[in-house]
Amino acid sequence: MKTFQSWNALVKKRNALAEGGNCGFKMRQLPFMGVICTVMLFIVYRTTDYQYHKTEMETRFHPFATVKDYHLHLGKLRGLPRGIMQARSDLELRPLWSSNSQSKASVMTNKNLLAMPVGIKQKDYVDDVVKKFLAANFTIILFHYDGNVDGWWDLGWGEKAIHIVAHNQTKWWFAKRFLHPDIVSVYDYIFLWDEDLGVEHFDPTRYLEIVKSEGLEISQPALDPNSTEIHHRITIRARTKKFHRRVYDLRGKTKCSNSSEGPPCTGFVEGMAPVFSRSAWYCAWHLIQNDLVHGWGVDMKLGYCAQGDRSKKVGVVDSEYIVHKGIQSLGGSGHPTMRTTMKVLALPPSLLVLSVFFSRHGASSFDLRTEIRRQSTWELKVFKERWNQSVEADKNWVDPFLRYQRRSKKHKRQDN
Repeated sequence: MKTFQSWNALVKKRNALAEGGNCGFKMRQLPFMGVICTVMLFIVYRTTDYQYHKTEMETRFHPFATVKDYHLHLGKLRGLPRGIMQARSDLELRPLWSSNSQSKASVMTNKNLLAMPVGIKQKDYVDDVVKKFLAANFTIILFHYDGNVDGWWDLGWGEKAIHIVAHNQTKWWFAKRFLHPDIVSVYDYIFLWDEDLGVEHFDPTRYLEIVKSEGLEISQPALDPNSTEIHHRITIRARTKKFHRRVYDLRGKTKCSNSSEGPPCTGFVEGMAPVFSRSAWYCAWHLIQNDLVHGWGVDMKLGYCAQGDRSKKVGVVDSEYIVHKGIQSLGGSGHPTMRTTMKVLALPPSLLVLSVFFSRHGASSFDLRTEIRRQSTWELKVFKERWNQSVEADKNWVDPFLRYQRRSKKHKRQDN
């Protein structure tokens, strides 16, 4: 019996020693594990901190720049400290002096931009438009294609707008050169409008509320059915709707049905009064061709800049609508639906070559609007060719709307 008790006691003692050894080994492991955890946390912190500062620098340098572009340009900026670099600008007017200029230097209240090509003959129409947009706290930039700036100073807002002058240039010419995304990226929305628009039934603030709530990246106000000039049925105001994204029309050459997937049946706005979000304009600016100044064909491709499905991200706002006067101002008389002739000696520089032709053939005048339309038609042909060539050359590009169309057809089959 004593032998058994002694043996039992020996076993318990050995187990106790073993447990004590394990406990001691575990206790010795704790400081080592603590060091490992500390090192790992430090590595994670440094990596995160590096990525944060790198992203911040890239954003400051260019809000849309790729990492490759960032490193490419960083070498040119090596002489500047990082904190002093400002890659973006704006179109805000700054006072030459102010008692509290330091406190206001970095304050910007205008977050939306209206840009319009204007001529002095449309002064009354432009005045109505600008007054409404200034009341909504917009920044205003006017492109004077007729060279007449002095005629605008008598308006109360004349000095509040930015005025840029270039004789006989189009809206798209001005936009390509003076609305670069780096300059206008501070604005949430860019309104690129023609001058012959009536805004009696339009409010910019209410318009933007609808655009934001419906997620429209590219939009336009609907046209009053009584407008002088309407080119596409989708732009006509629907009286019972707040907005619409597509039109149904089985008449005419272009038939729009529920199965229509693209312009001008859906995902389309016209070039007379487009409104772009910041991201959409960044894309649209690159789509505008530098040498094709009339912009024909661009409206059919704007849906590719809608930052998603154009049938959902592009729309026409019905509750805030405008009247299109249809005034052929550039190269015309400045009056609605009138044809005009101009003496050869009064031709703009872009059409001087035609003067030689007409002078040799004994013609003293010709229809300038016809010549502009001929030029526009030629530019449309060139634009289409460039698009097709670009699609064929870029082997990595995939038409995003082919995927949307396949997905839509699949859902329709499932519903049936």
